[in-house]
Formats: sequence, C-alpha cells, structure tokens
Amino acid sequence: MFSDVEGAKRFYGDVLGWTFGESSSAYGNYTQAYVDGKAVAAVVPPMPGQEGQSQWCLYLASPDAAATGERIREHGGEVLMDPMQVGDFGTMCLAREPGGAVFGVWQAGTHEGFEAAATPGAYCWAEIFTREPERTDAFLTAVFPYRMKEIDDDAVDFRMFDIGEDTVLGRMRMTDDFPPEVPSYVNVYFTVDDCDAAVDRATKLGGILRFGPMSSPFGRFAALSDPQGANFSVIDIATTEGDMPTIKEV
Repeated sequence: MFSDVEGAKRFYGDVLGWTFGESSSAYGNYTQAYVDGKAVAAVVPPMPGQEGQSQWCLYLASPDAAATGERIREHGGEVLMDPMQVGDFGTMCLAREPGGAVFGVWQAGTHEGFEAAATPGAYCWAEIFTREPERTDAFLTAVFPYRMKEIDDDAVDFRMFDIGEDTVLGRMRMTDDFPPEVPSYVNVYFTVDDCDAAVDRATKLGGILRFGPMSSPFGRFAALSDPQGANFSVIDIATTEGDMPTIKEV
C-alpha cells in the first residue's frame, strides 16, 4: 500500500525486476506485480484514512474469512476491515494482532495468491516483529492451525510456525535496538540472486539500509526501508553460512 504507486513501481521494478499489469480502477487501482509472468505481489494506493502510511501487508490464507475474523476478535485481535468480497477473486479482511502488527486474511476465489515463491523477485518468508511476543504467540496458535517451535538459543527470542511439515511464518521479539516509535510489524522477505547487489540498487534509488547484509544458515539477507518508508527485506537463499540452529517444539 503506497502513497505514490508509480514511485513504488519504479523502485521495486528496478530492485526486484518486477513488471506490472494494468491498474484496476474497479478494485481501488490494484496493480499486480509479476516476475517471468507469475504473480508475486501487488501495489495499491492507501485506503481512505490511511494516507501517508506506506507499508507491505501479508495476507494469510483462510478457507472462511468471516470465521477467521470472528476468531481474531475472540482471541484479542482487532478486525480493521470486515470481510469484503472482491469480485470473483476472493474475500479479504484486514486485522491487527494483539502485539500491534497489521496483516490481512484472504479467502481465495479465482485468485489464490503467490504464483511463485523462493525464486528471484518473489516472496520468500515473513516474520512478525512484536514487542509483546507472548500475546502474539498465543493469538497466532489460537486463530490459525499452527504448530509452534523455537530456536534453542538464549541470545534470541525467535519462534516459527508450521502447518504440517511446512514452516510458514516467524516471530521475532523486538529489542531495545528498535526505536520506541517503530510499531510492531510484519517483515516480508523477497528473494534475490545477489543480496549485496540488491542493496546497492535499493540505496541508489533512495532506499535506506537498516541491517546487513549478513550471511546466515538460511541465506544472505538485509533489511531495508523503501523511499516511502515501507519496511522489507531481501535474501539470497543460495548463499549460506554457518550451521543450522537447534530447533525445539514449544
């Protein structure tokens, strides 16, 4: 969601190699982004009342958006926009979890979501950065069919959420390194084939490097803010370093 949609298209087109479809005026000027012809994201202008708050929003899949909205309310979350049908494409709602991070819920119709993932230019991973991890963890496992596990390391408070055999979401406790004015948020990672080159492209176009680049067992990654202030990360999953951490069930 961007105050300057054309600016976002230029920035992410250059940084991540996206191309864009036609803007759909019937659906709030929603514009689909593609890599090699596959849908990987979308850009839209802000909704009324949310101007000046450019940000990425991750949508979590649901078989019944209305039922998920009820569970969100029952377990301490807030529904910011009631479930709304979007033509034949699906049904969406927007919510805030108890720790403060905003996310979406999507009940698929003809549009199921990402057509590519974990390939250059496409979505790879997401983490909820929260100041209230206990509330966030309890909420996520109550609302969604997640099994929770954590990295067995006293130096980091990081949990992961599985559906079946797939790990689909992370949760990181926000430390004092984050300025107090930064609210809890969902950090979305996009895949790149060279992290350092992607950071160089982003910063030359007005992006701000927040962290990294850093190599890890999961890949070489960096955290950025785009010129409009939306936070995101890039990761090269082919460049890894170090041993995988010990992970235990919670």
